[in-house]
Amino acid sequence: MSARPVVNAMSVDVEDYFHASALARVAPPPVWDKLESRVAGNTRRLLDVFDQASVRGTFFVLGWVAERQPDLVREIAKRGHEIASHGFSHGIVYEQTPETFRSDVRRARRLLEDITGTAVTGYRAPSYSITNKSLWALDVLIEEGYEYDSSIFPIRHDRYGIPGAPRHPYVVKRERGTLLEAPPSTVSYGSMNMPVAGGGYFRLLPYWWTRRGIAHINQSEARPAIFYLHPWEVDPDQPRLPAGMVSRFRHYRHLDKTEPRLKQLLRDFRFAPVRTILGSIPTEHLVGALAPRTT
Repeated sequence: MSARPVVNAMSVDVEDYFHASALARVAPPPVWDKLESRVAGNTRRLLDVFDQASVRGTFFVLGWVAERQPDLVREIAKRGHEIASHGFSHGIVYEQTPETFRSDVRRARRLLEDITGTAVTGYRAPSYSITNKSLWALDVLIEEGYEYDSSIFPIRHDRYGIPGAPRHPYVVKRERGTLLEAPPSTVSYGSMNMPVAGGGYFRLLPYWWTRRGIAHINQSEARPAIFYLHPWEVDPDQPRLPAGMVSRFRHYRHLDKTEPRLKQLLRDFRFAPVRTILGSIPTEHLVGALAPRTT
């Protein structure tokens, strides 16, 4: 009898197109309320895709969106998905103080719990911005009652990443306690980790790259992959903002390919919410930890 297929984690970072860090210079927070919001329609578009595939996932909801779209948050939860926190203001963690970060994640969690009436236990930092410069954020998350984090990308990148961090879910041990870390998925090539987790990599690289990477993680390593995307990535008709050439390429390239690729991905692999996947991982697999550090 063949082994059952590995179930992977599906996740969505619920933010609007103008929240993307690539557009931060041309769309700073003071202008957000003046821009056309498309997050509700795009999120419902994803919800419909997931319904058609009978897939449930985790929606890391930005508090700024939840405050303005509480009915959207309720709908996500009503349709069977896990609600988790993406913070409130989409601020880069390593550009914040611990006090500002604490206020942000506390505000977001309380808001999401008030809207849904259910506990919020997961967090993902905007732009995966828990790095070696901001490991203190893990202590704050523990103190604020979060049970898992999905912010540490084990790659080299100009904006984020801890290249030497474990590639698969693991227990983070800190002076304040422990929490589970659910890193976006990578495959290892020699001394480098290459991303196959979704987002811009899913749009910019050919689909076979993601399919082959997740298949390797599932079949050769017998581990779940952790995949993510944003609602604005299924919206090729979104407004074009006058960002720099690199930022425009990162943000707008292949927006028309995301939805058909996602539908194919949901046919090729099995998915469930992050919390469900973490709860199913054998204890002996949850090894590897970042050293305690609070400064």
